[in-house]
Amino acid sequence: MIMSQKEHLNKEGLNKIVAIKASMNLELSESLKTSFSMCIPVTKPTYIINSNYHPQWIAGFTSGEGYFGVKILSSSTHKIGAQVKLVFQLTQHTRDELLMKNLIDYFKCGKYYLAKRAEYGDY
Repeated sequence: MIMSQKEHLNKEGLNKIVAIKASMNLELSESLKTSFSMCIPVTKPTYIINSNYHPQWIAGFTSGEGYFGVKILSSSTHKIGAQVKLVFQLTQHTRDELLMKNLIDYFKCGKYYLAKRAEYGDY
């Protein structure tokens, strides 16, 4: 919207864009922090989480943010020497902790892990 109204062509508009970028997951790069040292990130809205999820919403959320996989692990306790694990994983930013914990309650299973960088297939 800022760009369609050509606000990005003036200093104030550019500062608005940088403030939005500063509030996103990866925040500002070091060079942007230096160039826009007075930048104040925009305040993100607070959302109330409704735990009455619709199954179609869960399916859509999972297809965008989830991972289904199979892991085959060496195992000395299984006759064939391997163990098969099915993996269902959702990854979100730490600010979405409440959503993730609500999904654990919804499914009545799962664990919440806080990691610096999650990789698909890690659990």
